[in-house]
Amino acid sequence: MNNKNKILKILKRIWFTCAILFTIWLFYSYQSHGVSKTLLESNAEISVKDNENYFLFEPKQTADKVLIFYPGAMVDPKAYVPLCRKISENGIKVYLIKMPWRLASNGYELPKQLGLLSDKNKTYILAGHSQGGKMAGQFVKENPDLIDKLILIGTTHPRDISLAKSTIPILKIYGSNDGVADEKSIFRNKAKLPVTAKFVEIKGGNHAQFGYYGFQLGDNSATISREQQQVETLKIIMEFIN
Repeated sequence: MNNKNKILKILKRIWFTCAILFTIWLFYSYQSHGVSKTLLESNAEISVKDNENYFLFEPKQTADKVLIFYPGAMVDPKAYVPLCRKISENGIKVYLIKMPWRLASNGYELPKQLGLLSDKNKTYILAGHSQGGKMAGQFVKENPDLIDKLILIGTTHPRDISLAKSTIPILKIYGSNDGVADEKSIFRNKAKLPVTAKFVEIKGGNHAQFGYYGFQLGDNSATISREQQQVETLKIIMEFIN
């Protein structure tokens, strides 16, 4: 074996090793962090269910509003448990969908397939973060009569489709320090939403702090705490829903 072949072989081994280490780091980084186990336990006010398709947070008192949440790509759905639990504590039934392979592109039709939208007496709100927001928009595009309100969080979408003619209320929440869904890209696609769509900025917020997970590639550092970003996100969502 000549020197050239030896070098190529070494480089291939280095590349393979780096690829494995990067995959391990990526999986760990997108795991949920800092989510208390008590948030997945039922109490006197909230009933919690955990099955292969979703986490369900249901107020013990009858709820006339149902929110369905799509996680971001590759992110552990548990990372959104704190936000979803808080929403349910405001009298809303919440489904946090567990996407196949953690990709909303593979499971965005689950709410319809599982019959989660079958009660005509309920108000249905669909929300999603990052790629989850992209596929939430896709679901509304394909099923315009099933969803009453749409919430897009930390996403540049809709980008490849247009919801400009949609008649439902639409909210877009974004962080000023979001490096994945930056403000410039978000407003570049503004025409893909109705003129009535509401845009709300969280000053100092970044991409990953919309959930409870690690650093995301391409993101910027937040200048507010994760807890503060979560509080502001919840407040914005509840004002929009009510």
